[in-house]
Amino acid sequence: MNVFKPLAVTTALLICFSAQSKAEPLKTMDDVGRAIDTCWQAPSDTTGSVTLSFSFKRDGTLIGKPRPTSIAIDGDDKVRQQFIASAIDALSSCTPLTFSSGLAAGIAGQVFTMPFTAPKDSSGPMVTTQ
Repeated sequence: MNVFKPLAVTTALLICFSAQSKAEPLKTMDDVGRAIDTCWQAPSDTTGSVTLSFSFKRDGTLIGKPRPTSIAIDGDDKVRQQFIASAIDALSSCTPLTFSSGLAAGIAGQVFTMPFTAPKDSSGPMVTTQ
C-alpha cells in the first residue's frame, strides 16, 4: 500500500480548510468558483468534464448533495464514476464557504452550476446560475 497517497490527500484537504478559514469572505461567484477549484484535483490521467448543480445556504453550507448535470469524460464507467465522485467530494469538502453579507443575502436557495474539467482550463472555473 502506498502510504504517501492518503497523506497527500489529507495534506491537500488541510490546506484547503486552513486557506478558507483565514481568507476574506467571498464577495462574488467568481471568488466562489476559485475557492472550490482549489479543493479539486482531477483523478490522474483523466480528461473530460462534469458539470455539477448545487445550492448554498446563507451560512455557506450546501443544500443537499451536488448533482451531475452534464458528463463528458473519456474512459470506461469506472473512470467516469471516479471523476464525478472526485468533483462531488471536492465541493462537499470545501464547504462551508464564508460569504460576504452581500453575497450571502442573494445566494441562498439559488441553483448554481460549475464545470469541473481536466486538464484544468487556464481561464478558471465559472459558477453560474441555472
